[in-house]
Amino acid sequence: MKNKIKNIAILVFVTALTFSFTTLDKEKKEIKIDASKVVWKGYKVTGSHEGTINIKSGNLVFEGDKLTGGEFVIDMTSITVTDLEGDYKGKLEGHLKSDDFFGVANHPTASLVFTNVEASGKNAYSVTGDLTIKSITNPISFSISIYGSKAAASLKIDRSKYDVKYGSTSFFDGLKDKAIYDEFDLVSDLEF
Repeated sequence: MKNKIKNIAILVFVTALTFSFTTLDKEKKEIKIDASKVVWKGYKVTGSHEGTINIKSGNLVFEGDKLTGGEFVIDMTSITVTDLEGDYKGKLEGHLKSDDFFGVANHPTASLVFTNVEASGKNAYSVTGDLTIKSITNPISFSISIYGSKAAASLKIDRSKYDVKYGSTSFFDGLKDKAIYDEFDLVSDLEF
């Protein structure tokens, strides 16, 4: 009987030791760029504007069925405006690409690298990451939901942290109805 208990104890110990050194394989799932969409929306005292911006590359990292990481590169040269037409559309797109805003000639890409991912509910995660715009990196927190091979995330970004000063009351006084709010939204629908 003592040998049987001893053998069971050794078996349990070896099994526990084996599982403690076994890690789940990380699987990097590439974002399907053509099937994914990122919409931006910026706000000003007198209204708002919105448009799209393209993902250049991206992936989500999973351990089993749990999200554990991710990384994205955004093509800043692809900024488009969808709520205007004609000359107004072209002028705003040009202005957003200029040094007044995102300076895409010198900063053609932006990036987001997940630094921490925690489950916050079924299919939902709280993410902290490093967002880089105009070569300036700041931490950002947001939520992402995963459903099968699709993901959705909404980010609220403070442009003043990235040296995007035009029309900002954080940098200029007396703008009145010409003021543009510092925070803008990015809403992404991703497929992988």
